[in-house]
Amino acid sequence: MAPPASPFSTDTVSSITVEEWRGSSSTELSCTSVLIADRSSFKIHRSGSRWNEMSRKILEAFIPEGFPASVTPDYVPFQVWDSLQGLSTYIRAMLSTQALLSAIGVGEQSATVIGATFQWFLRDFTGMLGGILFTFYQGSNLDSNAKMWRLVADFMNDLGMLMDLVSPLFPSALLVIFCLGSLSRSFTGVASGATRAALTQHFALENNAADISAKEGSQETLATMVGMALGMLLAHITRGYPLGVWISFLSLTMFHMYANYRAVRCLSLTTLNNQRGSILLQHYMQNKTVLAPQEVSRKEHIFPTWPSWRRSAKSLHQCIHLGVKASNLSHSDMKELLGAACSHYRKANYLLIEQKGMVQVLIHKEATSTDTLQSFFHSLVIASLAGKSKSLHTESRLWMDQHYSDFMTKLKSSGWSTERLQSGSHVWRAVWVQSSDEKTN
Repeated sequence: MAPPASPFSTDTVSSITVEEWRGSSSTELSCTSVLIADRSSFKIHRSGSRWNEMSRKILEAFIPEGFPASVTPDYVPFQVWDSLQGLSTYIRAMLSTQALLSAIGVGEQSATVIGATFQWFLRDFTGMLGGILFTFYQGSNLDSNAKMWRLVADFMNDLGMLMDLVSPLFPSALLVIFCLGSLSRSFTGVASGATRAALTQHFALENNAADISAKEGSQETLATMVGMALGMLLAHITRGYPLGVWISFLSLTMFHMYANYRAVRCLSLTTLNNQRGSILLQHYMQNKTVLAPQEVSRKEHIFPTWPSWRRSAKSLHQCIHLGVKASNLSHSDMKELLGAACSHYRKANYLLIEQKGMVQVLIHKEATSTDTLQSFFHSLVIASLAGKSKSLHTESRLWMDQHYSDFMTKLKSSGWSTERLQSGSHVWRAVWVQSSDEKTN
């Protein structure tokens, strides 16, 4: 008896059709070709024109694979404004470089090669040294305030370009101006690179940070090429007209600062830092709801502030000293810890001290990132109750027991990343032991 015929055997199948789809995401696929074959013929029907295919290939060099599903919604507006500010930077760079070369004597018979080389070397050396020092003092804080440092980086770049432009006006202080301009740009390099890495991680929805970084490099290269061409044209037009140079430079600088502000304002970061955590907790304590990242972004303060301004503003998160150094505690602090550790923080890997509205957080040596995040929110609760309650530790502990789990659940459901608190490095830890009839860790 013959076996039953297969549904895919040549006895039952007269033709086959294969569709070709292109795209890295199932929601962003497009049909590019249809192949039809039978026993005597074979046909290919291509979708779209060759021009569309060519334009798509060109775009692939500038946009991440799987776009727009592979990036966050704030990626496009940020990149648009970031590219515009980069374009203005490279146009101004031609004007400042022209002034810089003029200052060191390019084109003058009295200028010497060794003199110009030494000035350029000292300029670069100062910038390298400044970059190392800036990284030493602020490197661990760049992630926690990416928006603010992004603005600071571009402002310092503007300041460095301004130094280059004014250098021909002060020949007696040329070397000092050179070094100050290079120092300013070195801060820009460190802060801009570090914040760019943090933002790339934010944009990546499909673990595609490397692809986003590569495509951002292509976009920046294109902006550089266009900016250099426009800058050369502007330098040629304004040659011999110092007033025109200054008007062009200052106008482009104002646009650059505005574009940077708009770019940073577009960002809706989902990580928790001190300011965003404070905004979220205060809103939750009042309404029992959690704000979305876009809503917090509109409330977030992105400009740097001086310490005196911070004291006058009295923001809740600025009343918290996270990771306090134990050797800085006074006798009164230790007496407060004696009662707090015994009655309020038996199961916690942190201790809180409140004095005049300021809350100091002592973090245990074995504390995890989750413990650090909880200690921060607990200290915010104490700061919000300061002046309203006589038993701060008791009321804050009751609030944490009743609401903290619900608060964290709502944070996660609203799209917030609750794995850790981005608050710089906490290098100081402690271990505490109480002595009574028996010793307890």
